[in-house]
Amino acid sequence: QVQLVESGGGSVQAGGSLTLSCSASGDGDNLRYVGWFRQAPGKEREGVAILRAFGAGTSYADSVKGRFTISRDISKHMVYLQMNSLKSDDTAVYYCAAGPASYWPRVYEMTFRGKGTLVTVFS
Repeated sequence: QVQLVESGGGSVQAGGSLTLSCSASGDGDNLRYVGWFRQAPGKEREGVAILRAFGAGTSYADSVKGRFTISRDISKHMVYLQMNSLKSDDTAVYYCAAGPASYWPRVYEMTFRGKGTLVTVFS
């Protein structure tokens, strides 16, 4: 079984930065792929980023490309989402996801998902 717990959300001014963290514990095979997705009020879920297994790289939504960076520290069982140049459109609940397969861009369909952390970007 896998447990994912997000932290690091909060309120930030537009143009600012925030780093989200996800504590990812569980079986290694189920943590082969890790990613983030978000859901803004009244909008559909959106895959934000994915980090593939075996050094197969990362992918990002066009809306965050060049501003967000996904990374992981396997030794600490942590996954991160560094968010720079934040915009009001980035306001959403952000969720960490993991699984043995990639569903990019439908990160929200990955096997395991956390409960989310709220990010609010104000002008």
